[in-house]
Amino acid sequence: MAEGTERSASRVVPAAAAIAALVVLVWLGGHATNTVGRFLPSLGRTTVDHGVVVERTRAVARLVTSETAMRDVVVYQNRLLGSTKRSLVVVTGKVLAGFDLDLGTEVQVDHQARVVRVRLPPAKVLGVEVTELQTYDEQHGLWNPLRPADRDTIFRLAREQLVKSAEDVELARYTEESARRLLEALVSVEGYSTEVVFSGSPRPTDPAEAEGASP
Repeated sequence: MAEGTERSASRVVPAAAAIAALVVLVWLGGHATNTVGRFLPSLGRTTVDHGVVVERTRAVARLVTSETAMRDVVVYQNRLLGSTKRSLVVVTGKVLAGFDLDLGTEVQVDHQARVVRVRLPPAKVLGVEVTELQTYDEQHGLWNPLRPADRDTIFRLAREQLVKSAEDVELARYTEESARRLLEALVSVEGYSTEVVFSGSPRPTDPAEAEGASP
């Protein structure tokens, strides 16, 4: 009877791409309406109403969607009748985090109080792509060799580990904060304050459902 054990180490080397939107926010903060008009021309000098805010919200959601390069280690081990096969692999990949606005977006404009209230779905991992797998240590069991099915399992574990790594560095939280600050910057140009909330908790990302490469 076969007995299989799979585990993965979780040291992460996150890239700075996830914070790129924050640089935009700082740049926006130092400029006024002209900057906003250049960056998002359709959002120029327009009176704040429901349609305008919805348009800006969708533009912000596209802008803060971030692709981050990540690297991690996956250890695969399988034992059969005392014979153990093992593989240590370094996985490099890209994780895409952002908003799925189809999950529900609410916008309320209170002209009397000059407040815009926006409710967005939580940010989450939208896609995973494994770009490289490097094997650093590999052991074949005497009567339990590594087979193509094991390679498929290692690839699946690599995708799962990239998703976990993105959760460990709170990539979704940074994406939400970027969206909040950018929306506040865009709406405050019109003299309105902004309240942005994220409804509920995202469903845990299933790497099999996330877009990306296949083995």
